[in-house]
Parts: sequence; C-alpha cells; structure tokens
Amino acid sequence: MNQHVGAIIIGSGQGGVPLATYLADQGKKVVLFERGSWGGSCINYGCTPSKMLLASAHAASAARRAGQLGVRADVTVDFPAVMARIRETTASWSAGVRDRLDKAGVQLVEAKAAFTGERRVAGGGETFTAPLVVIDTGKSPRQLPLPGLEALPYLTYKSIWQLETLPPRTLIIGGGYVGVELGQALACLGSDVHIIDLEERLLSREDAEVSEVLVERLRADGVTFHFEAQADEVSHDGERFRLSLSTGETVAGEALLIAAGRTPNTASLHLEAAGIELQEDGHIRVDEHFRTTAEGVYAIGDVTGQPAFTHVSWEDYRRLRAILAGKNRTRRDRVLAYAVFTEPQVGRAGLTLSQAEAQGYAAREATMDLAQVSRATEVGRANGFYRMVIDDATGRILGATLVAPTAAELIHIFVAHIEAGATWQVLDRSVHIHPTFAEGLPSLARKFAD
Repeated sequence: MNQHVGAIIIGSGQGGVPLATYLADQGKKVVLFERGSWGGSCINYGCTPSKMLLASAHAASAARRAGQLGVRADVTVDFPAVMARIRETTASWSAGVRDRLDKAGVQLVEAKAAFTGERRVAGGGETFTAPLVVIDTGKSPRQLPLPGLEALPYLTYKSIWQLETLPPRTLIIGGGYVGVELGQALACLGSDVHIIDLEERLLSREDAEVSEVLVERLRADGVTFHFEAQADEVSHDGERFRLSLSTGETVAGEALLIAAGRTPNTASLHLEAAGIELQEDGHIRVDEHFRTTAEGVYAIGDVTGQPAFTHVSWEDYRRLRAILAGKNRTRRDRVLAYAVFTEPQVGRAGLTLSQAEAQGYAAREATMDLAQVSRATEVGRANGFYRMVIDDATGRILGATLVAPTAAELIHIFVAHIEAGATWQVLDRSVHIHPTFAEGLPSLARKFAD
C-alpha cells in the first residue's frame, strides 16, 4: 500500500539527518531510508574513526620523537585497544543519530530505497510518495579493475576498522587523502607501509611543495613510496598479498588497502524510474539549487559530485533548507576549505595560484617557511610552510595553503578573511599572539609589500 507523506529523505549522512529533523520539527511527516549504518560515512568509517586512529598514531610518534626535546620514552602500541576504542565510539555515535531521528518523530526505514515512479520510493516492504524527496546517499570505495581482486580479503576505508591485529606489512593502492592519512597512521603504529600511486607525487591535486613536505615526513615514519606505478597483478596465498607493479617491482604484505577513489551510490536507486538523470561521471545531475531533473526531487552531498567533505554536506543542508524557504542561496556561494590530518597537517582554503589564474585573476602568491615561525622551532615541529594567494589588482585574499602542525585550525583565519572580502593589508595589520603558529600569518601578508 502506498503511503503519502510530507518528505522522503534517502540517506542518513551529515546533510540528510539535520534536514529530516528540521522538516519534522516543522510539522511534516518525514520518512528516512538508510541501508547501512546510521550517520553515514563520517561517523562510521570516515572522519571519526580515521581521526581517532591518527590520534593514537600521532601520540606514539610524538613520544618517539620527544628525544629532540630531551625526553626519552619507550613506546608500546596496544593495537587491539586502539581499534576497540574506535569501534565503541562509532557504534555509540551511530546509535545517537538513530535516537535523534526517533525523538524528532522521523519514520525510519532500515532498507535500500528505490524509485518506482514520480516521487515514489519503495524499500523494506513499504512504498511512499511525497511532494519533496531529497537524496543524500554519498559514495562507496571504488572497485579497482584488477583481475581476481574481488575474491580476495582486501581492505577499504569501510572495512579496515574491523582489524584486530596490526598487519606487519601493509600495501596501500592510492596516494590521495585516504591513503596518506591511513598510511601514516599504520606506519606510526608499527606497520611497514608501502603506498603505490599512479601519479608522480603524493596528493597530486595540491601544490608540489605540499607533496614534498609530506613525502619527507612519511618516509621518516617508515613509509615506502612507489610513484607512477600501477598494480598489474594481485595474489593472496592465505597469509599475504603479493602485487606485481608496472615498474617491474613486486611488493608483499599481510594487508592490502584499496584507497583509489570513490564512486557515487546510485546503482540501487533506480533513478530512471523517476526521470532523474546522471552526469557522465555517474553523479546525480543537479542545478545550482540542488534540483535534479525530476520535479520535487533534490540531491545533496557527495552523490552530486560536491567536494567529499562532511562540512560541505552539512552546508548543502543549510543551503537547501534556505532554498526551500524561498531564499536565494546556491551550492557554490561559499569558500571551500578542507584539511588533511597528517603530521604535519595540510589546510586549504579558496584558490591556489594556478586555480586563480585559470579564473582570470592577475594573481600573486607569497610563501613563508615554517622555520621562520618561533613557535614551530620552540616545539620542534618546523617542517612546513605558509602560502597565500591574492588578486594583485585589488589586494583581496583569494586562497591559502598551510602545511603545519595546526594547519586545520589556522586555515579558518583565511576562511573568515576570504568570506569578508578582506585584503592582505587587513591581515598585515592584525596583531597575532606571540608565540603561536598563527603569529606567522601577518608576517606572510607583509611579503606582498616587498
């Protein structure tokens, strides 16, 4: 039997959950479908578990490196305890999401959702229609076209959290954000890590200097890199994996982690039944107001090809909520910022120099070595740099790249300046506290006066 409700949400990620509770608070009858764990990727196998793993790894690394500060420590890693803490936290937070939805009066359907017609969705033996449908189904790990891989017990960012013992050797295919973070984490916890990547350098979308700093640090942590390399063959003898690379090398390890990209979760939705079109890359086609090609159906978050970050998905919710209320917001009216939580961290906001030039700006950049910041030397963590990009015609700040221990926090200074349309002179005039990592940012701005 078909049930008519006020709104249907598909997916309980960082956009779908607040939207569902908001609409329920407005008096609408809301149905939310979730085929996996409540809370989406961030809580269950993305931000939360990865940053908890990195917290343990970086604590171990800091203790080992304390010798440069005159402190000696013997470090022992209890890997089962590390993983148990992660699983307990993610399970608790996922249950908390479900409780939040329950208390808001949202009807929950724990099943795959599929369109069966215009704004009609079925799943779990039930069918619903609504004037408003919002898709927030996110992405899943991309399957590599490597013969025989599917039958082998390899890991992804979704399954790695079930590990009970630390692999003596870990092979990672992919040198993006996931591969880099998890690679450093496992290396600092004691695994012999090899990262294999098709690109010529790490984090290939970032400035080359970012890659150089991180490669130097990760090599010091024990990571081995194989750049411009592709896995041609894979085998598993019951104990270890063996990869034959296009470079002629062969590498072996007890664990294999595939971190070679993500694909949008659309296959099981039967979008064609509702007239919802996909882009050529498989993402759901939406306009600037998150509208799909079907009347009354919207899509937000990763599944639309938006940057795959939790805060972007949450901001999509805020914008869609405003749009539904008749306000003039779009999915691009924001300053994009993100971070890589390695040690040192990478913080990015706005445009790089090449991106600014591609958009027609007469842009300029200034760079400052982290060793010039007193705080960095004082705490023994001076490997990194600050970089800022400006519009030379107006002095307006266009973007920044920070590689530093606290880059993920510092980058918000630039988010605020860019949102406000501030110039480098405003940052130059700012008085930052001594001695802090932030103290170097006005000094960076002053480089434009030279």
